[in-house]
Amino acid sequence: MAPSWTVGAGTLLAALGLFSCCSFGWCEASRTSSSISGGDQGASSLERVKRGWVWNQFFVVEEYTGTEPLYVGKIHTDSDEGEGNIKYTISGEGAGTIFIIDELTGDIHATERLDREEKAFYTLRAQARDRLSNGPLEPESEFVIKVQDINDSEPKFLEGPYIGSVAELSPIGTSVMKVTALDADDPTYGSSARVVYSVLDGEKFFTVDRHTGIIMTAVADLDRETQDRYELVVKATDMAGQMGGLSGSTTVTIVITDVNDNPPRFPQKMYQFSVSEGAAVGTPVGRVIATDADMGENTDMNYLITEGGELFKVTTDVETQEAVVAIKKTLDFESKRTHNVVVEAVNKHVDPRFVDLGSFRDQTIVRVSVSDIDEPPIFQPPEGAIIEVKEDTKVGTQVGIVTARDPDEKRKPVRFSIDRTTDQEMIFHIDPDTGAITLGKILDRETAGWHNITVKAVEADNHTMESHSAVSIRILDVNDNPPELATPYEASICEDAEPGKLIHTISVVDRDEPQSGHRFYFTLQSPPSSNQHFTLWDVKDTTASIRTQRTGFNRHEQNVYFLPILVVDSEPPSLSSTGTLTIHVCGCDTEGAIQSCNATAYVMSAALSPGALIALLVCMLILIVLVLLILTLKRHRKGQRMAEDEEDMRDNVIKYNDEGGGEQDTQAYDMSALRNLYDFPEAKSCDSGPDIRSLPQWIQANRVGGGAEGPAAAAAAATAAADFSLFKGYIRKKVEQADADLSVPPYDSFQTYAFEGTSSPALSLSSIHTLSTTSEQDFSYLSDWGPRFRQLAGYYAPGNLEEEGS
Repeated sequence: MAPSWTVGAGTLLAALGLFSCCSFGWCEASRTSSSISGGDQGASSLERVKRGWVWNQFFVVEEYTGTEPLYVGKIHTDSDEGEGNIKYTISGEGAGTIFIIDELTGDIHATERLDREEKAFYTLRAQARDRLSNGPLEPESEFVIKVQDINDSEPKFLEGPYIGSVAELSPIGTSVMKVTALDADDPTYGSSARVVYSVLDGEKFFTVDRHTGIIMTAVADLDRETQDRYELVVKATDMAGQMGGLSGSTTVTIVITDVNDNPPRFPQKMYQFSVSEGAAVGTPVGRVIATDADMGENTDMNYLITEGGELFKVTTDVETQEAVVAIKKTLDFESKRTHNVVVEAVNKHVDPRFVDLGSFRDQTIVRVSVSDIDEPPIFQPPEGAIIEVKEDTKVGTQVGIVTARDPDEKRKPVRFSIDRTTDQEMIFHIDPDTGAITLGKILDRETAGWHNITVKAVEADNHTMESHSAVSIRILDVNDNPPELATPYEASICEDAEPGKLIHTISVVDRDEPQSGHRFYFTLQSPPSSNQHFTLWDVKDTTASIRTQRTGFNRHEQNVYFLPILVVDSEPPSLSSTGTLTIHVCGCDTEGAIQSCNATAYVMSAALSPGALIALLVCMLILIVLVLLILTLKRHRKGQRMAEDEEDMRDNVIKYNDEGGGEQDTQAYDMSALRNLYDFPEAKSCDSGPDIRSLPQWIQANRVGGGAEGPAAAAAAATAAADFSLFKGYIRKKVEQADADLSVPPYDSFQTYAFEGTSSPALSLSSIHTLSTTSEQDFSYLSDWGPRFRQLAGYYAPGNLEEEGS
């Protein structure tokens, strides 16, 4: 069973020395006790007990300057009977250092100088213990020692120094900015932290709200141009400004911002510049500038010309705000030597609040003096002249005149000429003194209706001063070309054409261009017999229609009619010409479609259907493709034959680097090369020399026909074998042919036969060495070499040699 305990009625009394407790009272606490016995669950009971600590908080004054520890207060319990059995202890913030306690009496003292602005209160815990056992007599309780504030901190402007701004000419009471001073003293105790504001320096122009610290304007005529900033000293005093209060101050700089309250002003009322009359358009004449006492964008201005803007213009230099006066049109010293231009400067950004202050613009006069230069002659009219002349004008006739003068005061004489690049045919001439243009060749309007020439005028004593003028000469038309039919007309009619049927409409062209327009008259000039068949209707413009006059034409009697038509124009003098209309009589079907004219398919193409035309085109396309294929094949075969003819025919050199298996070894090499070894087609073209093809025939006769021919044949064969002139002659002939033919490379054949040495049991196998010696050799050992050398052993068999010797 857990023990239960209750705190008795004993209490701990807190007695204050310098300050008494704020309030006394009994504080109640609840504690829970329970009893548990064995495995049974006991009942829990809630019991009210009394706590012995009776205080709220202690107070201690800050900034104590005494030499002895400052008495704070005293803690005491009513169970303490003064016998010294109870020990008082404290713990917590500053316990044992800042605050000490008398263990016997419970008196608490402060040993250090306290500052409420650094720490306003301290939280500690008190404990009453048995002095002998050091056991707690009562639960530990918490109490607070609060530092009592005194007015020891002056107000401080933490954000100073301040910089503010206000626009010039602001009304009285305009808020500029707010300043704030903080006092570290306790705002809840007395008036130590109550701050009020005042202006020490600058109160003539600005005021400050006593309680809020808002700085306001005191006058309405703040002018930035007079003074652009003010330095104020603002003071903050605690204790609500009462006597003995502490104070602090800060500096406030107030910048006066600009408003557009000043108009632009020209420093001078007149500016003078000079420019040459030959200056090009756009050339700057001079610069002027208007000053503005404002700043920033309030100084931006535009310039304009109110008078004299015909010849000059003004622009604004955005960087320098200067007015640039430039030439707008060409100046003329002789016309006007001095020009007065009125330039006006206007602010771009005008503040409507200050319109009543006056006009925000200013004017000045820019006087421009034009200086004289030597100028080229001037044509009259300047844009050029147009001259009209008839095409039948005679050569040498004056067709017009151009005029030019020297614009300078000296009025120098002018000379004229024609730029021949514009009149290469020299159709016109000009008098160099008077400028009269005369005709140099006959004109033809139908060839060229206009002639554009350039006339040059120069000063008589200074040809560098020249000017040019375009002269356009229009050639007026005269009736010198007769009217003609537009084309050689042909028409067709059906044999059964009805009277009045329109056959054809003809038109007339006339190269002339009368001012009143064309009017032609048409007349048939055919014999009376033709007039019975056809009639002509004049359409009264430039066309006429031909119609049938009777019915029943017979193309077998007459298949063509020729109608001469006379055309006369209406211009004086009247000109005429005769044209012929050819009319064919044709056979037509029932619908009037022409079938044939005089047994010829006059309109055959019209009778073909679209399907027939397509089929015809397809057949033609197939024929063309076949022809192209045949030509391609022929060309390909011809190329193959040419390639075969151009093959290089030369001796075939066959080289064997191994001894091989003899003639029986047919797999080692091509036997046909050995069988045809002596087939030389080149020998056919030799005019002289031995025939090389006789060599194999001789060998064969030596082997096979030796017995048949008898001793005479064998002797002839031996003689031929020993005669090597056959080879020499052939080689010499080939060398001569190769040396004589310069168009091909020297296709010489070079063969090398290596000597095996004297130690070889087989000795040399060279046939040249064998045939070139007369010594008798024994070749019977060849038969021992096997079947591969059987044929070679047969050639050199002793029997054959004996037969040759016999």
